[in-house]
Amino acid sequence: MKNLTPLTLHTPQPHSRPGDVPDFSYMTIPEAGAAPRPDIDVAAAKTHPLAQTLIRVMNTAGEAVGPWNPKLPVEVLLKGLRAMMLTRAYDERMFRAQRQGKTSFYMKCTGEEAVAVAHALALDDEDMTFPTYRQQGLLIARGWPLVDMMCQIFSNTHDRLKGRQMPVMYSAKKAGFFSISGNLATQYSQAVGWAMASAYKRDTRIASAFVGEGASAEGDFHYALTMAAVYHAPVILNLVNNQYAISSFQGVAGGEEATFAARAIGYGLACLRVDGNDFLAVYAATQWAAERARGNQGPTLIEYVTYRAAAHSTSDDPSKYRAAGEAEKWPLGDPILRLKEHLIGSGAWSQSRHQALDKELTDDVARAAKEAEGYGTLQDGPMHPTRSMFEDVFKEMPQHLKEQLAEVESEK
Repeated sequence: MKNLTPLTLHTPQPHSRPGDVPDFSYMTIPEAGAAPRPDIDVAAAKTHPLAQTLIRVMNTAGEAVGPWNPKLPVEVLLKGLRAMMLTRAYDERMFRAQRQGKTSFYMKCTGEEAVAVAHALALDDEDMTFPTYRQQGLLIARGWPLVDMMCQIFSNTHDRLKGRQMPVMYSAKKAGFFSISGNLATQYSQAVGWAMASAYKRDTRIASAFVGEGASAEGDFHYALTMAAVYHAPVILNLVNNQYAISSFQGVAGGEEATFAARAIGYGLACLRVDGNDFLAVYAATQWAAERARGNQGPTLIEYVTYRAAAHSTSDDPSKYRAAGEAEKWPLGDPILRLKEHLIGSGAWSQSRHQALDKELTDDVARAAKEAEGYGTLQDGPMHPTRSMFEDVFKEMPQHLKEQLAEVESEK
């Protein structure tokens, strides 16, 4: 025993830290159009090689190439561009509102807009989504009113959730947007259960869930994959690999040893690994997985490789754990800029029209913010009355809550 080598633990280390030069050398980026597109009904094992590559459609010249090109009408591309730009303008306004003390908390999705927007446009509006807190683009792409979203952030008198959710934890049943949970990875189990119920009822709607790469280390992620695999649940399991959890890089969650898409292999699930900053690739992958689910071919795990350009939240300071200038060095670029250049290259768009749309959307967001703030902010009120905390909990208020409500109101 004395001659044996002492055991050691491996602790993943980021490729660059504050003060270092940004380093993305760990990424292998294949040429656009190189990944094969399997038939919708292939056995899941046939998709497993796609966990080791990256599905890309737009090349460096902005051209759409390869078998995954969804060949979308210009109207759909322009709708996607508008929704991504509106999402970014909304983020910027709400971030400033938080800094002004009008709300307690905000989370931006800067650099990740294509993941939610393209996904929403590729689904049917009746499909149910189970998002995390960084998929506000789902609601915006589906045309949900900005004022309603802002009122939830301000927890004001027009907040339909009556201040019971943290800011950005939206809920919109009519938009197929399940209530966001701050306990990450629960979305997966909820989505799989919903999808199983839809199949059990012989419905035609599918479910789609989101989780970040950090939360994929949670038990809920693996429970959901087991159930989805066993019952062939009609669900799309989206994993957004934006390189960072709250303050730890993706290697801590297991990304150093294998791709996150490869986690599907052990469960016998179909899987895709996609350039998450390529609007066309995200749309095509979603469309493929949705058709597979609707055809009773089973679930698909999709890893979107993207980058969280902003802080994790307004409570976070990324300069403490990542190199300065990383966002500018991200090799997959900006999703809005890439779609803009694709449209300009095809003759369907121009720089002047882009600038005009940017101003229009910024003005729209400003008007919505003014209206929402007119109903109150977290800073200035007014708020929902105290009695509202007793409402909407039970269909019929039980006696003990009636007594507590009476006690509260008697103290006024």
